[in-house]
Amino acid sequence: MERPLRAARAATYVYFVLCGTLMGTWVVQIPAIEERVGISHATLGGLLVVLGLGAFVGMQVAGPLTDRLGARIVVPAGGVLCGATLILPGLAHDPWTLGGALLVFGLCNGCLDVSMNAHAVHVEKAYGRPVMSGFHATFSVGGVLAALAGAGAASAGLHPAAAMTAMGAVGIAIALMAARALLPAAQRTEAPAESGRATGRVWLLAVLALMVMLCEGAANDWGALHLKDVLGASAGTAAFAYGTFAAAMTIGRLLADRLAARFGSLAILRHGAAMAAVGITLVALGPWLWAAFTGWALFGLGLSGCVPQLFSAAGHADPAAAGANVSRVAGLGYVGMLAGPAVIGWLTHLLALNHTFILLTLLCATTAVGAGVLRTGPDRARRPAMAADSH
Repeated sequence: MERPLRAARAATYVYFVLCGTLMGTWVVQIPAIEERVGISHATLGGLLVVLGLGAFVGMQVAGPLTDRLGARIVVPAGGVLCGATLILPGLAHDPWTLGGALLVFGLCNGCLDVSMNAHAVHVEKAYGRPVMSGFHATFSVGGVLAALAGAGAASAGLHPAAAMTAMGAVGIAIALMAARALLPAAQRTEAPAESGRATGRVWLLAVLALMVMLCEGAANDWGALHLKDVLGASAGTAAFAYGTFAAAMTIGRLLADRLAARFGSLAILRHGAAMAAVGITLVALGPWLWAAFTGWALFGLGLSGCVPQLFSAAGHADPAAAGANVSRVAGLGYVGMLAGPAVIGWLTHLLALNHTFILLTLLCATTAVGAGVLRTGPDRARRPAMAADSH
């Protein structure tokens, strides 16, 4: 069993990298596609909401399908569809066709996202120790690979459609090759009453995910503008705000599994959210650049382990319904990710940009207080021998 389990873990890493790479390929091509289609930033913002809505629908569809059909079918299918539809935005010639392309691509990306997270829950359960944060860290690795590939394609003068077709074709091949290593479908073992109680707990986890991911979304879009408009930093310096946040997130996720194994998921969520609250408060109130960079680093480091713990807890609430439960948490969290930039933007009509970040402080503090929901879940079965062998 040890070798198949290790292979399943490796395959899960592959799919997380794949998902990050395919989404990152679209992201790095946004400026070229925006210019080619001839749309404004405002129109692009609306179209990105369409992509998000497609992803939300895909998550809700893929979750129950993964529980019913198993990850060996749904995860590679999601990878193949995501790779195949990646070309569509590159072929768009007006806002309507771009909107349709993003809706379809978002739907397929959502299918891959939830199904691979559901499979990650089963891998983690089999290992008997936390491994979810490591998977999420490799998603960021995929974004880095996409950025490097995008830079190479731009230097070579490739049309966006050609670059996206090439990456999509590679993605399809990888999705198919990694499929055999995935674990078989889990069998339901819980009684209906237990599953019903688990569902209520999952929605509490989903609310926490919404708050955490709203904070992430706000940081992604407003960090650089804060340094430039509030602290007077140059454009080059301001760009490092997001870089600092993203680097801290990646480092934190690489460390979070070992910390969770030693101190527990509850401690990671509670202390991580509290650290994030301190960090974003420093950003909101600090008048110096060094304070802002320190704050963004603490914010990213604190938030880094929160979402993986919430996804993991949702999946373990009822392993046989891991896909449906993860889709609820991921779906509501994704709503928060989309809403974060808009909420901060609306608040800037009432407050200075840095003062709007106090809302993020309140959300992080609320998450820290509500972290006790993790304690109400069933204890994970531990397999010490296998955990030791898997290092």
